[in-house]
Amino acid sequence: MRTGVPVEMNKEYIIEITGMGHEGEGVGKIDGFTVFVQGALRGEIVYVKIVKVSKNYAVGKLLKVVDPSSDRANPVCGIYERCGGCQLQHASYGAQLRFKKQRVIDAIERIGKLEDVIVHDTIGMANPYRYRNKVQLPVGEKNGEIQIGFYAPKSHDIINMNVCHIQDDTADEVVKLTRRWMKSYGVKAYNEERGTGVVRHIMVRKGFKTGEVMVVLITNTREVPFVEEFIELVSKNIKGIKSIIQNINLKKTNVVLGESSRTLWGEDTITDYIGKFKFNISPQSFFQVNPVQTEVLYNKALEYANLTGNEIVFDAYCGTGTISLFLAQKARKVYGIEIVPQAIENAVQNVKQNGIENAEFIVGESERVIPELIEKGIRADVVVVDPPRKGCERELLEAIAKMAPKRVVYVSCDPGTLARDLGILDELGYKTIEIQPVDMFPQTAHVECVTLMSKVEK
Repeated sequence: MRTGVPVEMNKEYIIEITGMGHEGEGVGKIDGFTVFVQGALRGEIVYVKIVKVSKNYAVGKLLKVVDPSSDRANPVCGIYERCGGCQLQHASYGAQLRFKKQRVIDAIERIGKLEDVIVHDTIGMANPYRYRNKVQLPVGEKNGEIQIGFYAPKSHDIINMNVCHIQDDTADEVVKLTRRWMKSYGVKAYNEERGTGVVRHIMVRKGFKTGEVMVVLITNTREVPFVEEFIELVSKNIKGIKSIIQNINLKKTNVVLGESSRTLWGEDTITDYIGKFKFNISPQSFFQVNPVQTEVLYNKALEYANLTGNEIVFDAYCGTGTISLFLAQKARKVYGIEIVPQAIENAVQNVKQNGIENAEFIVGESERVIPELIEKGIRADVVVVDPPRKGCERELLEAIAKMAPKRVVYVSCDPGTLARDLGILDELGYKTIEIQPVDMFPQTAHVECVTLMSKVEK
């Protein structure tokens, strides 16, 4: 029986990395004691310095790779090791896709306690860079210099950047112009500690199919000095610019956007498409940040729903109705359920704009709304759920099982909560048939999945 921890703070060790953690960190052991090492890959021998020790594990800082893996790659980004945006640029893209598949398998087996589930190879991208259509960057000041970039991991220290390889390159141009404008006219950056200054964040959104660009200046003040000069600089230099907006956030908060916005130049919204469907995008709109892979994800959900045109479908956690639109192509009727009223307003606009007449949206908690629909005699043949990271409420899963649809399609952004919920549905009479991981966020540890479950016939 262990009486103490076999590693010491600030001491250096050589260890073999035998696994990968769910955040993409390497995992090894020293005398049976687990050590997590960010930047290390499975199969490597690494030299580390222990920087954190707890009762059950330690964290090692990677000092040197003694014996590198064949999967090791050179990060394309010069600030990769300091920035908190990506976790896997040091791994080849093939290795990233294999890691994400294994992450799903591990969760299904360990958390869901499920066996014989088909987990397909992760669907990746032809080009795993420049895929994000939205970026929001904090703005600050250090030693008199404007800092625009991402926060370092687990901190609010801004890592100054000129180029981000996972954002559309339009954002790089906007960052340069914003920095130039602030420097030229002495416009002050927001100071988080004191609550002073003007510019808090800069947001850039781009329609990948339309080429339309929106720039949002998020400010700590209602009035912005030299705002006309900012408008002129951006409107004349950004290709595809359609909208320049000021968002006002006067609160001392970590929330990026404030409640009020005003259009400084151009239109209130930009437009883009997912598949054949058109969406209006405002500063506050939820819109998937990787539209290329979103289309892959939603088409897979539609495939798993296996609709013939006769089915009633419930889309729980429907958000702004994007999956509902895809389902409505082949369903008799789709009922979208979402707790956020603003999202439902957007969903209604989206179906109207796209000429969809067989989708209806209801504001409320799915676990409450579904029993109410059943009481009215409305039952789903297929249920689609796309919950937030925390997964589904057990009440919802029980309500679904009680209704007994033929199929459940589960779209997930977190393998852990997905596995937990699949385990619950398994107890409630639904067998997990197959899972398709989709790489929505290359260079990061995140993975999305679409899962098909089928009612077990007794």
